[in-house]
Amino acid sequence: MNQPITVYVPRDVTALSLGADKVAKALVMEAAARGIELNLVRNGSRGLFWLEPLVEVATSAGRVAYGPVKARDVAGLFDADFLEGGAHPLGHGLTEEIEYLKRQERLTFARAGITDPLSLDDYIAHDGYRGLRRALGMTPDAIVAEVTESGLRGRGGAAFPTGIKWRTVLGCEAAQKYIVCNADEGDSGTFSDRMVMEDDPFVLIEGMTIAGLAVGATMGYIYLRSEYPHAEATLNAAIARAYAAGYLGDDLLGSGKRFHLELRRGAGAYICGEETALLESVEGKRGTVRPKPPLPAIEGLFGMPTVINNVISLASVPIILDKGGAYYRDFGMGRSLGTLPIQLTGNIARGGLIERAFGITLRELLYEYGGGSASGRPIRAVQVGGPLGAYLPESQFDTPLDYEAFAALGAVLGHGGIVVFDDTVDMADMARYAMEFCAVESCGKCTPCRIGSTRGEELLEQIIVARSEGPQPGRIELLKSLCDTMLGASLCALGGMTPYPVMSALNHFPEDFGDTAEAR
Repeated sequence: MNQPITVYVPRDVTALSLGADKVAKALVMEAAARGIELNLVRNGSRGLFWLEPLVEVATSAGRVAYGPVKARDVAGLFDADFLEGGAHPLGHGLTEEIEYLKRQERLTFARAGITDPLSLDDYIAHDGYRGLRRALGMTPDAIVAEVTESGLRGRGGAAFPTGIKWRTVLGCEAAQKYIVCNADEGDSGTFSDRMVMEDDPFVLIEGMTIAGLAVGATMGYIYLRSEYPHAEATLNAAIARAYAAGYLGDDLLGSGKRFHLELRRGAGAYICGEETALLESVEGKRGTVRPKPPLPAIEGLFGMPTVINNVISLASVPIILDKGGAYYRDFGMGRSLGTLPIQLTGNIARGGLIERAFGITLRELLYEYGGGSASGRPIRAVQVGGPLGAYLPESQFDTPLDYEAFAALGAVLGHGGIVVFDDTVDMADMARYAMEFCAVESCGKCTPCRIGSTRGEELLEQIIVARSEGPQPGRIELLKSLCDTMLGASLCALGGMTPYPVMSALNHFPEDFGDTAEAR
């Protein structure tokens, strides 16, 4: 009796938005009509979004990819004998040989698009929970030392060394400690957190559990962005399965050690991506920023020592514990070690997820991976690091992705999101949008952010309206002064970083502000 052929159709929300469910249904119906037995697996996405829905077929040579597939293409795929890897206009050969994917260095995303996200057996078969098993045999100090050796820094934007944060919490004496995952992924052009939670949720659960063992925390919370219902459903299902299999609970794998985990959904406030506002929200309060000190590592959730890391930081921990800190440290450059999941979006021909070691340049990402702009026009600017990131002109595209290299330019890597703009973009309008975004999303606790962003939006609107009338030296100088105040006096990074996109647009694209000489 012939074994059913395994076909993979992603359940990732990007693929779903492009018709993956319809494709899966069409595959099942067409196979039934032809008397063919299929084993349909709803895997995660490989992150090659321009090819979604990406249908893969398991063959003796490996998985063969077809995409982007629409439901109307399914009959033609069967006619072309795609179940045996047959040639078809939508065919791309072996998935692993697709150049976009082949040249990546996938550590954190090693399983994304390969496994069934909710199959614990699948996760374990692909090296899952090896890090936790090793950690259970180590002392907390040894676990922290391994993470410190790896050089892992916060992937949420601040780039603070993870090992130092963990050691601070480990050194605190308290009746209760917490692990909090910041999954409030609100930056424009970012989706790597969502992909982890939807496409490989057990790696986040494992990372948080290891963090708990490292610092003596027995309770963890995932603070999830409210706009991620698919991630919420996947995480809750994965948490339940981890509990049932003994990977969460009062007796982790019979070790006598415990760790519990719950999900908390945010209410949609961008400011709750800031760690102290997030803690306020988890506690059931209005999400406003807390002054520092005290640091959350010392007085965090409910006043107790708390590790707060973002999704990618925690999802990077299992491979560090599995293969060792030195293995992870050998990727990257300078003080930027390991890999960074880069999200390529905006006006780009081939958008998607690219995991590479630090050191790759923007130009390589934009052209060798992204294929240039989707419009075919010259790329004029990219914004890196979300809505508060600086705009970089073409003259800076050879900058390596490195925290210190970006800081030298007055820019940030942030969460690794890159939004691309062609030469039709109005950079003065983009600067105005940054101020508008801050005004809308400010928690209102400090004057520079609350009032400064509102005055900044008004000022930029005046500059845009009057730029055809000639020089505006007074307004330009006032804008610079306002940005300086927000940069130095805001309580948190929302107000403090809003000047980054404004000043970078003003410095690199002065012609869009109406007075080239004065703006320079």
